[in-house]
Amino acid sequence: MKKLNNLSEVYGLYDAFIIDLWGVMHNGINLNPGAIEVVENLHKYNKRITFLSNAPRPNESVIKFLRKLKMDKKFCKYVLTSGEAAVKSLNEGKFGIKFFHLGPERDMSMFAGLEKNKTSIDESDFILCTGLFDGYENDLEYYKKLLKKHLSKKIICTNPDLIVHRGTKEELCAGSVAEVFKSLGGDVVYFGKPYKEVYDLCLKKNEKTLVIGDNLNTDIKGANNLNLDSLFITGGVHRSEFQKENELEKLIKKYDVKIKYFQKQLNW
Repeated sequence: MKKLNNLSEVYGLYDAFIIDLWGVMHNGINLNPGAIEVVENLHKYNKRITFLSNAPRPNESVIKFLRKLKMDKKFCKYVLTSGEAAVKSLNEGKFGIKFFHLGPERDMSMFAGLEKNKTSIDESDFILCTGLFDGYENDLEYYKKLLKKHLSKKIICTNPDLIVHRGTKEELCAGSVAEVFKSLGGDVVYFGKPYKEVYDLCLKKNEKTLVIGDNLNTDIKGANNLNLDSLFITGGVHRSEFQKENELEKLIKKYDVKIKYFQKQLNW
């Protein structure tokens, strides 16, 4: 495990980079200038880049968001979301036809073209979880009561993340609802990091790849699952658990992961 002052110290060892978005490239409100400089240099040196996000929306929806944050259009073509991977399975009817959407209205782009298949929780074949309902963003007890009568159905979770930080504010994600369902005895199918299937869409043979992310449960665990080197951004989702560098070993043991490098914020 090595502390990096700058990614430029090791970038030459790798052919490809899988980079998380929220918590690395931006904080939900602003782009990280240092991370943008990293991407500009990787692009200049012809390194292959994938922005792999657990966003529960199609690629295009996340690209529009990044453009609002003023990300250069040429970099937006590298985006791949867990939502995009889930959409493929929805279109194939892999889990049934009728679904109940558990999540905010802003995620409805997730099932564009399949609106006719959206139904009540009682009539559904499965539950499509993209997040938490508007108005119930922090009340996991609400979801416990809602879901306990529907344990025979599967939840399809399009964002395995438990929390995210929007600026300085902590928000729950779809993964937290999925954890509630699992604790009740329900069956969850996850799309996104750390699960292998989403990596199959962005890895190429004979390339040495570095995974960069701020979430030990998803970004770093995913890198471990695929036996890829990883760079852990300590100033992201785990920042409240991590105060001093000498506490890092304890944090890694807590989440049962291994990391190759660490850096507070991604910079060149």
